[in-house]
Amino acid sequence: MVIMYRQKSVASGILAIILACFLWGTTGTVASFAPDVSALAIGAFAMGMGGVFLVLSAMKTLRRDWQRLCSSPWLLVIGGLSVAVYPLAFYSSMRLSGVAIGTVVSLASAPFFAAILECLISKKQVSAQWVLSFLIGALGIGLLATGQSSESVSAGTRADQYTGVALGLLAGLSYALYSWAAKQMIEQGVHSKSAMASMFGLAAVLLLPSLALTGDNLFATTRNTSVAIYMAVIPMFLGYLCFSYGLRYVDASKATLLTLLEPVIAMLLAVAIVGERFMATGWLGVGLILLCLLLQMVKLPFSRRERI
Repeated sequence: MVIMYRQKSVASGILAIILACFLWGTTGTVASFAPDVSALAIGAFAMGMGGVFLVLSAMKTLRRDWQRLCSSPWLLVIGGLSVAVYPLAFYSSMRLSGVAIGTVVSLASAPFFAAILECLISKKQVSAQWVLSFLIGALGIGLLATGQSSESVSAGTRADQYTGVALGLLAGLSYALYSWAAKQMIEQGVHSKSAMASMFGLAAVLLLPSLALTGDNLFATTRNTSVAIYMAVIPMFLGYLCFSYGLRYVDASKATLLTLLEPVIAMLLAVAIVGERFMATGWLGVGLILLCLLLQMVKLPFSRRERI
């Protein structure tokens, strides 16, 4: 009975993370409808206001878990700073290197960084199943990144492309850091809503004041306002509620590996709505990413329970 309950809990956690991926996958397409708003402003408002909403929705659990949160303040600081860095790096990466490349680099690097953190700090071993999943997913991400049609690639200098890739790697590292920090809080007895809300609340304190310098056009038009509100409420608030629930039952490395679904969603929306085009290699990459996700949802005979 305990094993069956555990399996159901893990399955529900995986489904919650996949739902979060669907919500997050809309961000690049929605942000493209407000090209006159800076990437820094979109990231700061979306993550900052999402943090405010998360804090308001978790007031009860935050009061209950306050002493536990204060017992490991370094986790809160690391997580909060990482949350603050992530949207600035992520949206800037998409603006400089393109939606597809920025999303791909940011999310493809996150599972690698998460696995390193769990191996070096949490002393968890990486299973052969995780390695196989990662290799298949990384290959799929690479094919997806290089499979974009030449007429769909946004214009920009080579320096912009390199800068965008570097910012994408920074986004991947910060994403892995706050996922790892949230998982550590949860394992110490902090409720998942409290863990996510505390980090995002700290990030909001850091991000929202920056809008005084970057948010000139954020509410200049009805479209810009709609984009800003959507980004804060749907992918950030609701998406991270789902993600925090998933982290209760799924390791951070596996959770970030599951988020490889996000660039697939972003790609499909870019094709259907924005009009971007991908070659056959890009679609092959989608198939490999889906295979990677399938491997994470089944238990192979050679995998061990105590490993990632």
